Formats: sequence, structure tokens, C-alpha cells
Amino acid sequence: MITLVTGGSGSGKSEYGEELVLSLNSQVRYYIATMEVFGEEGRAKVQRHRRLRQGKGFITVERLRDLGSLKLDGGREEGKSSVLLECVSNLAANEMFGGRTLGEGGSIEALASGLARDIASVAARADDMVIVTNEVGRDGRTYDRETMDYIRLMGLLNRRLADMADQVVEVVFGIPVVLKPPPACVKGALEK
Repeated sequence: MITLVTGGSGSGKSEYGEELVLSLNSQVRYYIATMEVFGEEGRAKVQRHRRLRQGKGFITVERLRDLGSLKLDGGREEGKSSVLLECVSNLAANEMFGGRTLGEGGSIEALASGLARDIASVAARADDMVIVTNEVGRDGRTYDRETMDYIRLMGLLNRRLADMADQVVEVVFGIPVVLKPPPACVKGALEK
């Protein structure tokens, strides 16, 4: 099962994603950390996340780029496995600004497709995957071209991930709101 967890900055999505993976009772739990650390604030954030998951049985894999070639040691042969990818917005920024070319034809669409394929390839190697991403671009502001390209990339990528996910949850002020599958009351209204 694939669950996509989204939300704004500081919404509680990371904690929710982590708790979701812990609730799966997997024998093997991978935490794929994607943040490229710059400055003291970045180091403090990484240290905070390490403290939060300490003693919870995660195998931490730091992977800043090229997720598709990631080999997960252990896994299904050792029992049920789960993966927490934290987070897509860092991975996308790392690839766009410091790694991967924009793909064949140099387009944002090609990069979004390539990143979605990479994430799907990791999901195929685990029983469950929780993918944490960010909601970007809701402020309605116009930024420089490079930032607008990144916002567009995240929109395209998040749509692809939502398509492949069995469940999509938005965390708002620490409250998880299930968007997919829709709640029964919404689903019933849509079917009428």
C-alpha cells in the first residue's frame, strides 16, 4: 500500500507519516532522508528528526538524489517491510538544482515523470510506503522563473504520486484529513 502525506510547512505531516509507518508493525522499517543540509538551521532540523525517530527501529538511509538506484538491504525476506520517504520536496529540489538534468527534452514534465518512476520503483520493493511531500505554491505569489519551475515541478510530481497512491492524507494543523479514498459520506454524494 502506498500512502501520500501532504501538508504545509510545520503542519505535522512528518510526525503523522512516521506514526503511520510505526502502526504498520513491519519487521523492517526504512527511513529515507532526502534533506541536503545547508547551514545551522538545516543541521538543527536534521538533528531534531533523528531524535524523534531514535529507538523506533528505523534503518535510516540518507539519499539526496538518484532514488531509483537505491538498494534496500533486507526487506521482504526478513518479513514485512515499510518505507518512509521524507520528503519529496527536498528530493525534487536536490535533483532540479543540483543533480539530475531536466530529462529528455529538458522539461519539467520529464523530471516529474522520472522522479515519480524512481519513487514507484522503491515502493515496489516494500510492502508499504509512506511518502511525505509539501504543499507548495498556495500563496498565489509570482516568483522568479527558477522558483516557479520548482513549484510547477512539485505540482506535477504530487499529482503523479497521488495517482499512484492508495491513500492520500493532508495534514492540516496536525489534523489528518483523508482525501483518497474519499470518506464514505463524500463518496456516496459523488455516486448520486
